[in-house]
Amino acid sequence: MKSGSLALLIPILLLTSCGTQQNRTPALGQAYVGPTILNMHEDLNPKSPVTATAHHGEHLDILEYKRRFIKVRTAGGISGWTDIRQLLTPEQMSELQDMAKQAAQYPSQGIATTFESLNVHTEPSRQSPGFLQVPEGGKLEIIGHKLVPRTTPVSAPSQVHPPPRAKTVRRRSKEKNSTKIPPPPMPQPPKPPANWQALSKSGPGTDAAPKDAPKPGIPVPQDDWSLVRASDGKVGWVLTRMLNMAIPDDVAQYAEGHRITSYFPMGDVNDDGQIKHNWLWTTIRKGGVPYEFDNFRFFIWSKRHHRYETAYINRDVMGHYPVEANTTGSDPSFTLILEDDDGHLWRKKYVFNGYRVNLVQTEAYAPPKKESAPALAVADNRAIGTQSQSWYVNAKRWLSGLFQR
Repeated sequence: MKSGSLALLIPILLLTSCGTQQNRTPALGQAYVGPTILNMHEDLNPKSPVTATAHHGEHLDILEYKRRFIKVRTAGGISGWTDIRQLLTPEQMSELQDMAKQAAQYPSQGIATTFESLNVHTEPSRQSPGFLQVPEGGKLEIIGHKLVPRTTPVSAPSQVHPPPRAKTVRRRSKEKNSTKIPPPPMPQPPKPPANWQALSKSGPGTDAAPKDAPKPGIPVPQDDWSLVRASDGKVGWVLTRMLNMAIPDDVAQYAEGHRITSYFPMGDVNDDGQIKHNWLWTTIRKGGVPYEFDNFRFFIWSKRHHRYETAYINRDVMGHYPVEANTTGSDPSFTLILEDDDGHLWRKKYVFNGYRVNLVQTEAYAPPKKESAPALAVADNRAIGTQSQSWYVNAKRWLSGLFQR
């Protein structure tokens, strides 16, 4: 190519690129991809052709907003429509990253496996995006727990109770020669007792129930959520009922139908060349309570009977995460956070000396005040009435603020 032609081509390319930048729609805001894979569509219809695919954490520009759908643009300049519930605000993305960094310091409460393919959510909410998918049988570390009121979509009144049908009244044909027999006379009412005036009086010693006694409210169903840590360090929330603690079956058989909430190997036992472990576990009878366990038990392997036996058990407690175990010293030890009947928290340390478990230390425990420590958030579980608004409401409010600027 000649130098003169090259000199003419360069200005043309510069003008073309400048025109492309000028025609580029300015962004109204910034967002990040929430789920593992996000498909963006050509229009609002979810069945419309897919224009682009983005992955969790990718940056997107917000271009337009209609109801709960939002038009975004990728870093490559491709735009498409998606649901607002699939996006994260910059603040939520920063909080998710900070939570993953802080969770690296949280002690593991045991390894759990999934019953089926499971989505890990950004928040303990069914409506929050699932940014990580764990396959069936996948393993996750349990590091926290939270009790959250279950949110269910409200149906239209016509869908809940269909309108009643008009009753059709059938008229019976009157018989020509029918004779009506009058009913028997009403019996005389019983006479009141002689002391009826004294009985009608109500005083401080009477057992009459107050007229305006408050009716008990309908209990709100609760969901147990577990804070989990994946092998790559990502941290998120899953429904607790979808997990199964991966403790060996020869120990899990003693659970008696209770759910195991944490477990720890507490030392090895050599039984004729076969290595067995002593175990500590915590269990709970049923979920939906603002604590993590109501029973803890210490198992030892008996070389005489070749089976597990109970060295220590404590029932009917109110225990909170985290449970910590230490096997570095000569005598294994573990610490528990237990709540008494007055609501006070106590940190108790137990030591296993090879034969029995002894309580060696008790001290008052104060949970961290910082809300960004979900693994240690005992106070959050004990104050369920003050729950934050749903993720969808917060995201919609954030997006509406972009258009008011």
